[in-house]
Amino acid sequence: MNYVIGIDLGTSAVKALLVDQKGRVVAEASEAMPLYHDRPGYSEQDPDDWVRQTKKAIQSLIHQSKVASKAIKGLSFSGQMHGLVLLDKDMKPLRRAILWNDTRTTRECRDIEKQVGLEVLLAITKNRALEGFTLPKLLWVKKHESDTFQQAATFLLPKDYVRYQLTGKIGMDLSDAAGTLLLDVTNRRWSADIIEKLDIDQALCPPIIEAEACVGHLTQTVANEMGLTEGTLVFAGGADNACGAVGSGILTEGKTMCSIGTSGVVLSYEPSGDKDFSGKVHYFNHAKRGGFYTMGVTLAAGYSLDWFKKTFVKEVSFEALFQHIKEVPVGSKGLLFTPYIVGERTPHADSSIRASFVGVDAVHTKWDFARAVIEGITFSLNESLHILRESGKTIDSVVAIGGGAKSEEWLQIQADVFDTSIVKLKNEQGPGMGAAMLAAVGCGFYPSLEACSEVFVEVERQISPIPENVQAYKGLFKTYQMVYGQTQELSKQLQALK
Repeated sequence: MNYVIGIDLGTSAVKALLVDQKGRVVAEASEAMPLYHDRPGYSEQDPDDWVRQTKKAIQSLIHQSKVASKAIKGLSFSGQMHGLVLLDKDMKPLRRAILWNDTRTTRECRDIEKQVGLEVLLAITKNRALEGFTLPKLLWVKKHESDTFQQAATFLLPKDYVRYQLTGKIGMDLSDAAGTLLLDVTNRRWSADIIEKLDIDQALCPPIIEAEACVGHLTQTVANEMGLTEGTLVFAGGADNACGAVGSGILTEGKTMCSIGTSGVVLSYEPSGDKDFSGKVHYFNHAKRGGFYTMGVTLAAGYSLDWFKKTFVKEVSFEALFQHIKEVPVGSKGLLFTPYIVGERTPHADSSIRASFVGVDAVHTKWDFARAVIEGITFSLNESLHILRESGKTIDSVVAIGGGAKSEEWLQIQADVFDTSIVKLKNEQGPGMGAAMLAAVGCGFYPSLEACSEVFVEVERQISPIPENVQAYKGLFKTYQMVYGQTQELSKQLQALK
């Protein structure tokens, strides 16, 4: 039996899967990584922590599984998007990486849209300038840390830096490059127009490669350190959401998924890059060669629930929390929550908006609040589905992955709010499985990602919406959509008091 490794470089941890050629997970390992928040809105990591913890996770896989290293034919990556890793001429990091959830770059975003022009930006990159993207971070360093910027030879995204350390090869795949705000998404190349208008040296931009591409093999030193062979093939890999789509079988028109982790994502496959969503949702290159996807993002999905639990019901487990909310009626007795605790992305690109509980009554218990948080997260995700449906896309079912797929109650809430059947996978491993599939196809186990998906992605069951719940949630969703406009100015005034 032959094997591949899928590496998912997340924000809080790096996860590694050892998968056999039939799609069975033989071993898995996770290593946590520190985050640095030196100021409000700042979020950074040390790139070398990623490398160190990735090596440890792979070593753990080998130790657990006892699989012979020569049977492990290849590995690939999934990684957190948008993070800026600036490297000097010796390919050493010049500073800590600025992450996707860093919000210091609001002024740079406005400068980009002014200097490039919003219509031009949307035509080329398919996306608005948001704080999470890489380009605003690049401009922030240029403005505020000019000495550091002048030493920069190139920039990479997080997983690309780890891959460089394992192989010695520089490159950035299309699905991650699409999240920089420097890529001509339709034409699949760096945009000379944007680069020129913002006075950036194009030499900073690394070579663009396909997510499926083989970049080489492990260096001898790294192979020996991790317990693998030097001949282990290494594939480019893709952005976490693109790999999550691969690992969930979102590879053809009409396929849609909902991923609930720290943030939440609604993602739908697009066969072409020529649609116009006017920046209402993200529009990126897929990890599948030639494909694209549209995506809406809730910044604080699982993070909102985690915050609520730690703050108000720390003593109970998540399992117990979901048992309690089963006793709370649909609509949480007239209580609404908007999950804007760190701002929002879709459809409100607003780093200043903050969360609200609306309709608080003396009859409400902490479990009513808990259900309202879960419903509010789901409403936020439904706003992205609503945009896709308004564009003419038919959504008959949604594949659920991440934390939201682990609770039967939350799966039912998704079915009821989205008004569609929810697909639960038998062995849901998200982006890590997508990375493993890229390696499996690259190693020749399967002729295509679609063929691989037929074996690797198995459906456990489908959850159907309950008609009376659907009707109740439709009314409540309309009320939910009003809250942003009613609290936008209030949030700005309250932020000024901090």
